Amino acid sequence: MFKKLLFFVAIMGMGLSSFAQDAYLKAKSEDVEKTYLGGEAYTVKTFPQKFKAKKPKNIIVMIGDGMGLAHVFAGLTANHGHLFLENCKTIGFSKTQSANNYVTDSAAGGTALATGVKTNNGAIGVDANNQPVKSILEDAEEKGLSSGLVATSAITHATPASFIAHQASRGSYEDIASDFLKTDIDVFIGGGYDHFAKRKDGKNLIEDLEKKGYTVKQDVESIKGVKTGKLAGFTAPMHNGRVAERKDMLPVATETAINILSNNKKGFFLMVEGSEIDHGAHSGNTVHTIEEVLDFDQAIGKALEFASSNGKTLIIVTADHETGGMTLLDGSMETGMVKAAYATGGHSAVMVPVFAYGPGAENFIGIMENTDLHDKIKELLLSK
Repeated sequence: MFKKLLFFVAIMGMGLSSFAQDAYLKAKSEDVEKTYLGGEAYTVKTFPQKFKAKKPKNIIVMIGDGMGLAHVFAGLTANHGHLFLENCKTIGFSKTQSANNYVTDSAAGGTALATGVKTNNGAIGVDANNQPVKSILEDAEEKGLSSGLVATSAITHATPASFIAHQASRGSYEDIASDFLKTDIDVFIGGGYDHFAKRKDGKNLIEDLEKKGYTVKQDVESIKGVKTGKLAGFTAPMHNGRVAERKDMLPVATETAINILSNNKKGFFLMVEGSEIDHGAHSGNTVHTIEEVLDFDQAIGKALEFASSNGKTLIIVTADHETGGMTLLDGSMETGMVKAAYATGGHSAVMVPVFAYGPGAENFIGIMENTDLHDKIKELLLSK
């Protein structure tokens, strides 16, 4: 009996980390959160459409997790008719189906974008037979380019993990954290500190990161002060809180990563995820969803600011899938009010938009497989 009790306690302990990280999947919104009442709009700048090269030296992939067309238009309405995203004049669509399911999850969706290979739901950086496949981030590193990941979720969560880790299960958070030490990534910023420092195996990966030359910081003010070198920026034990709590963490982290990575004369690859658009839509919480879309759009603004002045940077904005089957029932461009409804508390199978700005943007027109985005990015960034 005592042995059975010990086994039960061990199993529960193993599950606590996963439960804490994925609690948003079971979150419920209050009725008042179904309608975004509007607010003050931020100023959206228009950037020039003239670039200094035909092929990009740098590529920034920006993934709005769960962000479908309704999410985009809800954000546009909430900001009184304009988003930074509108600067991306080249537009296409991505089919998101995974290797084993018509409705993908973030792990398979992220892996397709990162590696160009369809995999099964739940798998990270491996093919449908659980064999590791190299990501665009790893390919960029091998070519001497700098690389980075930024997310509002834990940096070990499905989408960012797909660009750097190789695990059969997205829930293997501590194994995913260990995979970071097997790469030469230059910058990563997001939540997930506990998966590096408070582990079941007793290892302290923070010490290992420091031995590899990383500056390790745990708050946004310290993180944005880093200008050069390798940076591991942790902004939360697990996921970051909502915008009211984390403030402008994502736009600041995006700008910080770009500033560091752009020191490399060979170029860079950066993936930025607006992770918690998905969280808001899972719970049918229109206020949360729109807050996250607007926050993500302001991070897009930071990327556009750099790309427009640099002239050699391609920005691609897309999603790994749509969440919530979101539809818009009413709204006002004048007040920013948005009323939405949701067909599901999970993901849907609809195509998601692809927006592009910069040299090479014309390659992202039309209907594409999600794996096509990886292939086009690799060709543009790494081929001679």
